[in-house]
Amino acid sequence: MEHYYLNRKYKDRLFRFIFSDKGNLLQLYNAINDSHYNNPDDLVITTIDDVVYMGMKNDLSFIIDDVMSLYEHQSTYSPNLPLRGLFYFSAMYRNYIEPMKQKLYTDSPLRIPFPVYLVFYNGSMEEPERKEILLSDLFIQNGKGLQPALECTALLLNINVGHNQELMEKCRILKEYAQFIHTIRSKISVGLPFQEAVETAVEDCISQNILSEILRKNKAEVIDMILTEYDENEFREFLKEDSWKKGHEAGVQDGIKTGIKTGIREIIRTFTELQLPKEQLLEKLTNSFSLSVEEAEEYIEKYSKL
Repeated sequence: MEHYYLNRKYKDRLFRFIFSDKGNLLQLYNAINDSHYNNPDDLVITTIDDVVYMGMKNDLSFIIDDVMSLYEHQSTYSPNLPLRGLFYFSAMYRNYIEPMKQKLYTDSPLRIPFPVYLVFYNGSMEEPERKEILLSDLFIQNGKGLQPALECTALLLNINVGHNQELMEKCRILKEYAQFIHTIRSKISVGLPFQEAVETAVEDCISQNILSEILRKNKAEVIDMILTEYDENEFREFLKEDSWKKGHEAGVQDGIKTGIKTGIREIIRTFTELQLPKEQLLEKLTNSFSLSVEEAEEYIEKYSKL
C-alpha cells in the first residue's frame, strides 16, 4: 500500500486523500464496475493538481482499460455538476492528446478514452441511490427543436450510511469513509461541539477499526481536513433535514390518527342527533374503523356527550 501523504499546496479533501492511494482507488473502481484488476499500477492518474476553476479542484481522475474516469466527492448537491465535468474533461483530454495534437487536422480519427463521470454524494439533502444529472438540462430551450451539440452526464451515487449498500459491501474503504462521517454527525446530534465531535469520532473509529490505519497515521491532518472541508452548519443542516424527515413522517401518522378520531366523532354526533339505535352506531364504527366493540363503546361514551 502506498504511503498516505498530504498535499501541502492546499487543504485537501478527505475523500481525495483516501483515494489518492492507488490501492484504494482500484478497489473502488473494481466495486463499481464488477472488475477484478489487482495491479494498482494499471491506473494512469490524470488528476489535475494545478488547475483551479471557480475554486473547484478535480478530485480524482484516471485511465484504466481505455476508460477515463472522473470521480468527484460532494457534500452539496448542484445541478451544475455536468458543466463542471465538461470543463474537467476538456482539460484532461487536452493533456491526453498533447503528444499527438498535430493529428487533430489529419483524416485519421484520434482514438480517445471513454469518459465516465461519477459523483459520490454524502450531503444533508435526501437524494436517491443513483441519479443522472445532464448538461443538456441546463441549456436554454429556444423552441426550434434543435439537438444539442454537447452532452455530459454526471452519475450521482448517494454514499450516506444506509444507501448503495451493495457497493459499500464491495468497497470496504468507501463504506468506512461513510461510517466515519456518520459517526461525526452522530456526535453532533447529542450536543458535542463540532471540533470535539470530530476528535471523538476519530478516536471511536480507530478503536472500532474504521479507517483505523489512515486515522492513526494521519490523525491531526484528518481532523484539520474535516474542519476545513465541512463546517458545523453543514453537519447541523444534515441533522435538521433528518429530524424534519422523521418529524414529517410522525406528523403524517399523527394526522391520520387525528383524522380517524374526527371521523369517529362526527359519526357519533350524527347518530346521536338523529336518535338512531346504538346497535347501528356500534356496527358502523366497528366496520368503518376496524374497532372492537369495547373501543367503539369507549368512543361513544366520550363523544356522545360533546
